[in-house]
Amino acid sequence: MTYSPMKLLRSTMWTFVFVFAASGWAQDGTIYPLENPKEPNAIPLGTGGVEDQPAQETWFRQWGDPMARNITTATLTPFLPDPDKATGTTVIVAPGGGFRWLSLGNEGWEVAEALAEKGIAAFVLKYRLHPTPESLDEFKDYMSRPMTPPAESQDGEEVTRPQRPRWNLENQLEDAEAAYAMIVERAEEWGVDPSNIGMIGFSAGAGLTMHSALNSKTMDLAFIGPIYGGLNEVEVPENAPPMFNVIAADDFLFQGGFGLIESWHKARIPVEFHLYQNGGHGFGLGNPDRTSNRWFDAFIYWLEVNKFLKAGAED
Repeated sequence: MTYSPMKLLRSTMWTFVFVFAASGWAQDGTIYPLENPKEPNAIPLGTGGVEDQPAQETWFRQWGDPMARNITTATLTPFLPDPDKATGTTVIVAPGGGFRWLSLGNEGWEVAEALAEKGIAAFVLKYRLHPTPESLDEFKDYMSRPMTPPAESQDGEEVTRPQRPRWNLENQLEDAEAAYAMIVERAEEWGVDPSNIGMIGFSAGAGLTMHSALNSKTMDLAFIGPIYGGLNEVEVPENAPPMFNVIAADDFLFQGGFGLIESWHKARIPVEFHLYQNGGHGFGLGNPDRTSNRWFDAFIYWLEVNKFLKAGAED
C-alpha cells in the first residue's frame, strides 16, 4: 500500500546549506517548529547512529514543507504502486538538505508518490545527517546566514567563490547500501525486479546518488538520476549506470561547466542531460511557471525508451 504521510504543499523555494531570499516569490521562508510526524511505514535500516550527535531528531517547516534534522536512525519508507500498474521497476529516492537536514516533503514523499502513480516502486531513504544545534533558535541563526556573494575582481586579482562544505559521506553511503540490500532481500514481497533498481536524488541527495554510483562496492544500480546536483568532472567506472541529469540555468550550483556530463559521454555510457532555462534550486517536482516543471515527465519517458519500465527486460 502506498504510504502518504500527509498532503503537502509543494515547495517554491530551494533548501541546501545556505538559504537565500528569492526575489519575486511571495513565500514566507520563516522556520516553524513541527512536531515529529508519525512514520508508520518507515523501516529502520540498522546502520547505527551518528558520532558526536548532541541532539535528537527534530522537525521544522519552511516554505510549506516538512524537514527533519539531526537524523541518527536511517530508515526506508516504501511507496508501492497498485499491483495492476506495477512495472517491477524500483527507485530509491534521496532527498536533499546539505547533509544537515532532509527536505522530506517536496524531495521525498511527493516524488515517491508520483513514481508509484507511474507503476514504479519508490523507497524514500531517510539517511543520517551531520549534527546541527539542538536549539531551533540557534539553528534558525545558522540557516539565516546568507552565503557571501563573490566580490568583484579588483586590480586584476582573481576572486575565489565561497566553497560549499565537503562532507565525509561514509554514513550516508552505508545507509544507501543498506537500503539497496533490503530491497533486494524483500524483492518478492514488494513485487520488484531486483535487477532493475535505480536511484534518484535531489541536491545533496544527488550528491549521494553520484557517490553511490561511483564508490559503492555492493550496489548494482540499473540507472541514476541526479537532480540539481553538482556537475564536476569525475572518473567514471566501467560499470557505471546510465544517467538522467537535470539542473536549471539559474541554480547557484550551475557554474557553466558540464564536466560530469562530459565524463559520462566520454566513457560511452548513456547520459541524458536537461539544462532548463529557470527553476532555481530545490524545486522538487516543480515551481509555478518554470520551464523545469516538465523534468519528471521527461524522466519517465527516458525510463520507457530505455526499457527500464519493463520488468526483466534485456538490453
